[in-house]
Amino acid sequence: MIVEADGGSRGNPGPAGYGAVVLDPADSQVLAERSESIGTATNNVAEYGGLIAGLRAAAELGATHVEVRMDSKLVVEQMSGRWQIKNAGLRPLAAQAADLARRFTAVSYSWIPRERNTRADALANRAMDSAAGIVRPERASPQENDAEGDLPRPPLAGPDSAGRIAARKVAADAALLARGAAGAIRSWEPRGGTPLRLLLVRHGETTRTAERRYSGRGDVPLTERGLAQARAVAARLAGVPLAAVVTSPLERCVRTAEVIALAERAPIVVDEDLVECDFGEWEGLTFRDVRERYPTELETWLGSTAVAPPGGESLDAVAVRVDRAVERLRAHGSGVVVVVSHVSPLKLILREALAAGDAFLYRCHLDPAGMSTVDMWPDGAVSVRSVNDTSHV
Repeated sequence: MIVEADGGSRGNPGPAGYGAVVLDPADSQVLAERSESIGTATNNVAEYGGLIAGLRAAAELGATHVEVRMDSKLVVEQMSGRWQIKNAGLRPLAAQAADLARRFTAVSYSWIPRERNTRADALANRAMDSAAGIVRPERASPQENDAEGDLPRPPLAGPDSAGRIAARKVAADAALLARGAAGAIRSWEPRGGTPLRLLLVRHGETTRTAERRYSGRGDVPLTERGLAQARAVAARLAGVPLAAVVTSPLERCVRTAEVIALAERAPIVVDEDLVECDFGEWEGLTFRDVRERYPTELETWLGSTAVAPPGGESLDAVAVRVDRAVERLRAHGSGVVVVVSHVSPLKLILREALAAGDAFLYRCHLDPAGMSTVDMWPDGAVSVRSVNDTSHV
């Protein structure tokens, strides 16, 4: 029998899970599926979990010869005896897998690229969603664009695109209905009372912005142009009474926030949940670098917002913490609050405010120092008044 297994975590370590399938070698029919959320763990621990679950399922089916296929080079090489197991935390898991393997007449291990491990990968991602408390319909694929952290146009339709598009349309409709049922107010009438007005400002330019590099947790400063852009935002808001300026903890945002807050003597609040997506091993690389060095990982990431870059964070995980930040912002009740953050968090806030699907993430462009305006009322009504206003710069 064939065992395909995978595992992963959102954050490494982070919310983790694994998936495994057992296939008939004659026709690739799925004989068994296994998946499980395992709480907080590393990618490697989750991958070994998938291997153990797959071997156990094959044994239950009475297999005598097993071919294990995984996209984890580390697990394949360690179980084949070619690499030492230096991580003490993995040794008990490898020993458990080896004990299961001895139940079969023969077991072989093969590395396969991730795009050929889609069944186990999908099961693992669902398990990771469950571990992270994420319950979402199928979401469209984000891809790279031509600016720091931007998400680009969707891929061109392929031969079976009609079915995928129809399925995504159903998922998008379901998401919109769910948001509506959760309290969205539908009315053409002007709202009464005073809303909480969020002025969503992307930080000013950095060197990585100009060079079109992945810029996540790297704490790069503003360029002189970026500082001038921050001053332009402050001039735009001159005379507007600000309840607070809430910012990501990274320097490029804090400096932008300081310039804005100084003009109106507004308090600055640092919110860790507004930090940019963690791009892991891709941090500081150009989009071309990543395409050349991580072709398999990039394709997987482009295929699902639930997938993280190697050692990084998925957009679904970013959405969870951004939702927490918005709830804290709502506590201001009314008045004007400036929110200084990055491309990914700001797009996710706008996506939710518009009750939009993931297509919005790659169709919306946010410039450095661009400003978007969202009004929120206590009864749950939301009005998006502008997106990426750059008239001040």
